[in-house]
Amino acid sequence: MPELVWHRSAAPVATLVFAHGAGAPMDSDVMQRLTALFVARRITVVCFEFPYMQRRREDGRRRPPDRPDVLLECFAEVLAEVRSALREAGDGAAHRPVLIGGKSMGGRMATLLAADPARGAAPDGVVCVGYPFHPPGKPERLRLDHWPALQVPVLICQGERDTFGTREEVAGYALGAQTQMCWLVDGNHDLKPRKVSGLTHDDNLAQAAEALASWLGSLAGCGKERGAVRLKM
Repeated sequence: MPELVWHRSAAPVATLVFAHGAGAPMDSDVMQRLTALFVARRITVVCFEFPYMQRRREDGRRRPPDRPDVLLECFAEVLAEVRSALREAGDGAAHRPVLIGGKSMGGRMATLLAADPARGAAPDGVVCVGYPFHPPGKPERLRLDHWPALQVPVLICQGERDTFGTREEVAGYALGAQTQMCWLVDGNHDLKPRKVSGLTHDDNLAQAAEALASWLGSLAGCGKERGAVRLKM
């Protein structure tokens, strides 16, 4: 069982189980900055590391991600542990929305977990930062086969020039009414814009956090009507 690192909000309205990407650990710069921004918007964030990243932390050797079934088993165990901790905490914590999500690969694993009812995850929503729609330079290799099985709201915060799925490319994908895109101006896979855009990395990260807070508020407003979520971004 991975170590869970809790970043608690003083007055949380939701809990987000937040997974790292393929090449960077849970305490990477972008993960830490996003976590702080989410916590400031009353979202408790729980971070963890997949088995291959835990081994890397122990011996310093870079290695590829584990097989998807290993990643999903780990994610499901973490989610179950978080829910258990929330139940034990009392104070209404177990009744607040529980979201799953992540950066890049972590977000993809969250969507796969949410789309597989056999794993019993049943989150209240999924949050993806820089979703890897396809490998860079290979737009024909889409990673969306499971998308029709998603029955919960999904928020994707994506840089407009992300090489894993640009704004122009994603416009042609059938993501369904449950998916909301938040586009970050001139952002790359880490949501970072170029100087010529007139924006900073902090600007785009803050906008992503605001999008999450707004989206979460909309979920609370529409109750169980998952498909009714609509945000203008």
